[in-house]
Amino acid sequence: MIQEFKKVWKQYTIGMLWLLGLLWPMLGIHADGTLTFQKTITVWSYLLAGSFVCFMIYIMKSGSSFKFIADPVSRAANGVRSVSTALPTWVWITVVMVFALIYPQLAGRYGTDVAITVLFYICLGLGLNVVVGLAGMLDLGYIAFYGVGAYTYAILNVTYGLAFWVCLPLSALSACIAGCIVGYPTLRMRGDYLAIVTLGFGEIIRIILNNWMTLTNGPNGILGIKPIGIFWPMFENGFTFEHIWVKKLQFFYYFALGLVILTIIGVHRLNLSRVGRAWESIREDETAAELMGVNTFIYKLLAYAMGAVFAGMAGAFFAARMKFVSPESFTFLESAMVLCMVVLGGMGSIPGIILGVIALVALPEIFRELESYRMLVFGATMIIMMLFRPAGLIPAKRVGTRSEEKEG
Repeated sequence: MIQEFKKVWKQYTIGMLWLLGLLWPMLGIHADGTLTFQKTITVWSYLLAGSFVCFMIYIMKSGSSFKFIADPVSRAANGVRSVSTALPTWVWITVVMVFALIYPQLAGRYGTDVAITVLFYICLGLGLNVVVGLAGMLDLGYIAFYGVGAYTYAILNVTYGLAFWVCLPLSALSACIAGCIVGYPTLRMRGDYLAIVTLGFGEIIRIILNNWMTLTNGPNGILGIKPIGIFWPMFENGFTFEHIWVKKLQFFYYFALGLVILTIIGVHRLNLSRVGRAWESIREDETAAELMGVNTFIYKLLAYAMGAVFAGMAGAFFAARMKFVSPESFTFLESAMVLCMVVLGGMGSIPGIILGVIALVALPEIFRELESYRMLVFGATMIIMMLFRPAGLIPAKRVGTRSEEKEG
């Protein structure tokens, strides 16, 4: 442990002093020209305390000081895993579905509203999982396709009066087309260059939504979007159907749940298909996949387009739920948050992404009373998780096994 501390204490000290130098101009220089240090030192002290705890955890983990904890936890996890695998998969799916169906009756209005937000982000996380988890491409502008789907429904509904169920496939199609347009010139790049270009294109789409006044109404957004409409059977004067607008949160919850189920089935089937195998080969080694005859550019473009389809459908539901859309809802911070959900849950793992979304959306709502320290705890938790579970909460199982892994 002492040897590990000697290796990294200089970098840690330089980093914290550099952070102090960055914080002081933001917190210590005021508009009237006065200079103060107290607030900067206070905030820096809190950050120092939190980062030092994470730093010591990292040192102890590197020095195998947590072995007395890790071994019992590992044995307990193996026991739980063996018990869970004893039951068929359909039993667990049935239990989860029954709980999801009765959840609105158990939770109040606030709990149902949070659950709808969780379901939206699950759709976004699973869509981004196609790009990042299956195809191995880092996309930092994914939320732009979410915005394209939302604006497609908003424009078609407000301007032309089209119903939600007509606009839902059109929103998915428009997001898919936007994904192809953005992906065609960018997917010939790899690694960090691809991430930077996708970030740029995501910001370009947001700026277009913000400045195209005649189409999107610019920063003012679009108001008056109709919610989801359904035909309800009536038996008063014979058998007829009555058109009603969905306004209760419970109905929105069930519609969002249906979208999540559709997305899970779609992503799962894609993962098990030949296309999914091609994506995994590109993720593991793009050069080797290309040498084996895989058209890497076409499959990468297909992954980009399929991820955009799921984002477009989620965007249409978001517009129908909020009845208002504006460019402020589709910023880079949202893309980063969805990417954090995918990485935290486990890239390529559907249950992991669902758990990651719950961890990053539902848990902060539970600790809303600690609003002043919520983001600090959130950051520290992410760091600790990446130290102990770098592959995510529920890592994806490798379908195949490499030759060097067999030999090892």
